[in-house]
Amino acid sequence: MKTILVTGGAGFIGSNLCEKLLELGYGVINVDNFNDFYDPLIKRRNILKAQTSDDYTVFENDILDRTGLEYIFQNFNIDKVVHLAALAGVRKSLDNPLQYVDVDIKGTVNLLELAVKYGVKKFVFASSSSVYGTNAVPFREDDRLDIQVSPYAAAKYCGEVYCRTYNSLYSLPTVCLRFFTVYGPRQRPEMAIHSFTRLIDEGMEVPVFGNGTSSRDYTYIDDIINGIVSSIDLQCGFEVFNLGNSEPIQLNSLVHLIGQKLGKPVNARYLPVQKGDVERTYADISKAERLLKYSPGVGIEEGIERFIDWYRQMK
Repeated sequence: MKTILVTGGAGFIGSNLCEKLLELGYGVINVDNFNDFYDPLIKRRNILKAQTSDDYTVFENDILDRTGLEYIFQNFNIDKVVHLAALAGVRKSLDNPLQYVDVDIKGTVNLLELAVKYGVKKFVFASSSSVYGTNAVPFREDDRLDIQVSPYAAAKYCGEVYCRTYNSLYSLPTVCLRFFTVYGPRQRPEMAIHSFTRLIDEGMEVPVFGNGTSSRDYTYIDDIINGIVSSIDLQCGFEVFNLGNSEPIQLNSLVHLIGQKLGKPVNARYLPVQKGDVERTYADISKAERLLKYSPGVGIEEGIERFIDWYRQMK
């Protein structure tokens, strides 16, 4: 049995990925520090299903703790690494950029060093659509990346650069995946769709930054997981892929769609645009379609319905 180490494996994307890998017959090691960026009890609930498997091991360890990571690599024959752990949040990165340097850059280099030292056969790095900054849409992997508009985006871009460097220096097969606004069951509570759903459901004001015409390429969790799994198996040197839905929706339309699916009115409050936000995201996924056989199958209407079903179950 091949063993895959997943960092951040108790989070939204990570916990869903771990369950999928177990279904596929992999041994899974989850490294997560269960920090308080949001309620750690949510993360502990996320991993309950995976913990029923004998092929799953969880280590409560920080990716900045080199000694703890070294123990894991020494004692397990890790075939591949999927590095999802990071400090997320564009707006929060404006308040504490040095923390993002530590976790999102230094933590990534820690893992790259150990991957090389212990002969890991594939390193998959979770990047972000944020690296494109104010580029014209649709975003393509070969776009020139001139300006990142938040410390979070800059840190993710630096992570990609280090991945490319370690591939060049040590021939570590590496894939960087640029995720486009992932949503679905277990989504973090502060993220837009989860937050909007809760506020509308409770009859509260919904903050809309700007005039509501900004747009995002929202991608359902199942499609993201399929893309990650395909990248794990890809024979490559160094590659970068967009994983999006390629069907952007305007903010006003999204908020009212959620209200419609909930069967409740929307009380929107329009606020100034926030620093670090971009006007729109839109993934060109033709490369992922070609090389990963990536094919997003859940549109925004179906995805919102699925999310609301989960949200109601969790209330």
